[in-house]
Formats: sequence, C-alpha cells, structure tokens
Amino acid sequence: MSALRIAVVGAGLIGRRHIEIIKQSQDAKLSAVVDPFPAAAGIAAEAGVAYYRTLDELFLSEKPDAVVLATPNALHVNGALHCLEVRVPVLVEKPIAQTVEEAQRLVDAEDSAGVPVLIGHHRRHSPLLEAARKIVFDGVLGRLVAISGTALFYKPDDYFEAAPWRREAGGGPVLINMIHEVDNLRALCGEVTRVQAVASNSARGFEVEDTVAITLSFANGALGTFLLSDAAASARSWEQTSQEDKSYPTYEEEDCYLISGTRGSLSVPTMRLKTYADKASWWEPFETSTADVVREDPLERQLKHFIAVARGECQPIVTARDGLQTLRVTEAIAEAARTGNAVDIPAA
Repeated sequence: MSALRIAVVGAGLIGRRHIEIIKQSQDAKLSAVVDPFPAAAGIAAEAGVAYYRTLDELFLSEKPDAVVLATPNALHVNGALHCLEVRVPVLVEKPIAQTVEEAQRLVDAEDSAGVPVLIGHHRRHSPLLEAARKIVFDGVLGRLVAISGTALFYKPDDYFEAAPWRREAGGGPVLINMIHEVDNLRALCGEVTRVQAVASNSARGFEVEDTVAITLSFANGALGTFLLSDAAASARSWEQTSQEDKSYPTYEEEDCYLISGTRGSLSVPTMRLKTYADKASWWEPFETSTADVVREDPLERQLKHFIAVARGECQPIVTARDGLQTLRVTEAIAEAARTGNAVDIPAA
C-alpha cells in the first residue's frame, strides 16, 4: 500500500513535531506545509515539499489524502470544515474549538459529511493510559469508587512574559492545561456529570487563577478530586511523571492519578496495583504488583491511528463528539470556579 500523503497546516511548535513524525513514518509522506508566515516556506523547502499560505491555495493545487490541522485554536473549526467540504480526513489539534458552540458546528458537519475527524488528544494513544483504562474496564479494581488526580507544576516567569495574555482571563491553567486532564479522566472513569471548583490567584496575583481545587461526579457513581496549579513547585503532573515528553525532567516514583475501586487501586503512571485476593477488608493484606507497559511515543502512535482512520480501516479513538464533550466539561469547571456553583454537564 502506498504511503498516505498528508499536508500539515500550521508550522508552529506542534506542527513541526507532526512534520518530523510524518517524515519518519514508512506509511505516510509529507505532501505540503501550509502556513501564512514566511518562515514556514523555509520549513517546506527543507522538507522538500510544496508550500502554501492557505488551505484554499492547497486545495486549488492538490488534494492530499489527509490533513493535520495544527493552527491556532481560533482557526480549528473553520479549517476542519474546509477539509470536510473537500472530503479530506482531518486530524484537528486539541482543543477542538474555542467554544462549545463552535465545536458543535464541527460535530454536526462531520455527521453530515461522513468524513472522519480525529481530535488530537494525543494522551489517548499513550500506552500508559491504554493499560490503565484496560485495568479499570476489565473490573480488576472492582466497582469504581474514587479517583484522585493532580497537575501541579511551576511555570517560570518568562512563560508569562512571552505571552502576557496568559495573565488574563482565559489564560489560566483551567483552559490551557485542565482540558488534557479532563480527557484523561473521561477515558479512565467514564462521563463526568457534575463539577464544582474553587479557584485562587493568591500565589501570583494575576487576574487569572493559578490554583484550582475541583470535584467531579461521574455517571457510574464514582467521585473524583483534582488539584491543579501552575504555581506549585511539585513533580506530580503527567508531563513530569509519564516519561513521554523528554523535554521535561522525569520523576519515576511519582504518580499523578490514584484510581480506587471496591477490590483494589491503581497508581498512574507507576502502574502500581494493589488488589485483594479474597475478602475485601482493611484488615486483609493487598496483593501488590506493577502492570507491564511498553512505553511508546503517543504522538507516533496517534499518527499510525490517523493513517488507519484516513484509509477507512477503523473509527477515530477521539471523535469530534469526544472533543466537544471534553471541552464542555472543561468550560463547566471554569464556570464553577468563577461562580462558586455546581455545574451539571449535559450528556454527550
């Protein structure tokens, strides 16, 4: 089978990573780079592929087999709609959209067009998340009862100096970082039905929050707590524990999730498992083990999956409807933190 011809739209940090992965793949071929900024022309030239300023220019000149859309968030929906109009499968970087209303437009368009859309929540392709999800859904832990999660890290001052909008409403860790955690939690524990949150900006004093305490109710009856902060000097975050992004220091003994059921518990990403052999009781000892995981780059696995999706061999793991629901829960957390009220989440 010939290599899938993929155009990458957006030559920023994540777009360049997609370009690199596609170039390394035996099953895909980079066909074009699309980006209005002049520097992108050099990236295309170095890769030996065509360069276009816009999607219009691309589709007037050629029709790739698939498109990776790595543009700024505000351009995600219109770019994806354009791909659907010309019936080209598309991978849309997360978040699916800036608002739930925009995301719904894309969901409706995908339903009408029958052309696949994969949302780039790349952690869904993590072997760690895949293994943890299997343990939970196979019933190894018994009935799911509770999950405790953290995303605690310290963003340096130059992070905010480089982009002052990050100090303002919409630039805090809820809308920038929590969306990744929400997608993980949905994959591990099922749909979220209600959230509550308390936010503080006392650590940095910016207009936007720096720390948030969140509670979550799941459709299966489980409850969750989550601590989020970009001003906490801690290693308890996915980036610093999963060993998947080599640009971060790694702390192999730290966990960022603890998932507990009626028969046992699982710590992620160390994958330390504690289960009862017989009677469940705090007087009884646990059997302890560590689940085996073969570590692979989630972005590389995502590309393999996208190739199969574009060829019609399987359905997207993360659909546009999934992306919409993850955004819906994240926006609900932001609203709960802002108002102090519990927010119910409509079903997907």
